[in-house]
Amino acid sequence: MARPQRTRVMVVANQKGGVGKTTSTVNLAAALAQLGQRVLVIDLDPQGNASTALNIEHRRGVPSTYDLLVNEDKLADVMQPCPDQAGLWVVPATIDLAGAEIELVSIVARESRLQKAIAAHEWVGTAEVAGEDRFDYVLVDCPPSLGLLTLNALVAGEEMVIPIQAEYYALEGLGMLLETVEMVKKHLNQRLEVSTILLTMYDARTRLASNVAEEVREHFGDTVLKTYIPRSVRVSEAPSYSQTVMTYDPGSPGALSYLEAAREMAKKGVQ
Repeated sequence: MARPQRTRVMVVANQKGGVGKTTSTVNLAAALAQLGQRVLVIDLDPQGNASTALNIEHRRGVPSTYDLLVNEDKLADVMQPCPDQAGLWVVPATIDLAGAEIELVSIVARESRLQKAIAAHEWVGTAEVAGEDRFDYVLVDCPPSLGLLTLNALVAGEEMVIPIQAEYYALEGLGMLLETVEMVKKHLNQRLEVSTILLTMYDARTRLASNVAEEVREHFGDTVLKTYIPRSVRVSEAPSYSQTVMTYDPGSPGALSYLEAAREMAKKGVQ
């Protein structure tokens, strides 16, 4: 795939839990890397599930997103290459991150710490400035809440990817999320755009799934990827082997769907 002309910083967020946010982050990242892109995943969820799926050590004491946000460590000092996928780097999350929200409260410009850390890295930027070694994508995996960690991600990002489970409740939560995005755009980050909506856990046998998909497409048009992610045992199993489904079972419907979704997302953004 053609590489974008500059680094695309994409925030994967939805305050509703269990919609396939982390699963989508790691599998899209692995799929993009397989398509020849250079990708960085920043795990901002204290549970560290993205770090687990990408086979990255994230016990207490490992340099992590906590050090990036609270101690202002450099991005280069906290990222690690993914052992199972060339072209993919990860900043892991440790349990320390759970206390970061409280520690950041009293700090000036607390919501822009992640943005500064990303912008300062030499591999982030345009082809002219950052060269061939640049990251093509930075994907930020957010916790399922709209707290300070997610706010840091929304200030750092230019694009937002929203995974939506193909169920009715998902539509209710979406309205609240979009209100937050508008507030962030107005006060903190005018560049932020919802560029991609991905339907996950799609069960083609139910009418409900197709109704939800229809409604989401009606509201958001081309922002919704044509590719949806089916319900898949393989996708759920992969993290227990510290893998993404892209390496665990590359021929499974889930892996092929993520590969297609990544390709579609990449094509949309090549300027």
